[in-house]
Amino acid sequence: MTETQALWDVLAEVPDPEIPAVSVVELGIVRDVSVERVVITPTYSGCPATLFIEQSIRAALDAAGYRGTAIETVISPPWTTDWITPEGGEKLRRYGIAPPLPSGEVHCPQCGSSEVEEVSRFGSTPCKSQWRCRDCLEPFDRFKCH
Repeated sequence: MTETQALWDVLAEVPDPEIPAVSVVELGIVRDVSVERVVITPTYSGCPATLFIEQSIRAALDAAGYRGTAIETVISPPWTTDWITPEGGEKLRRYGIAPPLPSGEVHCPQCGSSEVEEVSRFGSTPCKSQWRCRDCLEPFDRFKCH
């Protein structure tokens, strides 16, 4: 295993602070990894969890012996839901959050129905919107596609 792959493996164990069912790698927050630096992009430029994410990554790197690896936060290009891995999308769904689909369709993460409606453009965090299923009547968050 290369040292870069070892770093990716370390980072794959760092959970997102707001959605602990997925890692920062699965959400596409980690953009580039080398022994010299880890590049991250928050899900939006004003994300209040950015500092906590940086601290969590720093702690994981330090514990794995990578104290000299820098962490760089960049916001250009901006994070996009296209960077969520397929595994991350499935974990979001199982957690109760509708992941973005390439088709643009929205399905209820509880029952799978496409009979859904947006309730509010603003969800539990700024990167999500609030939706409701018309079939099972359950509310759920959906990652805003961008």
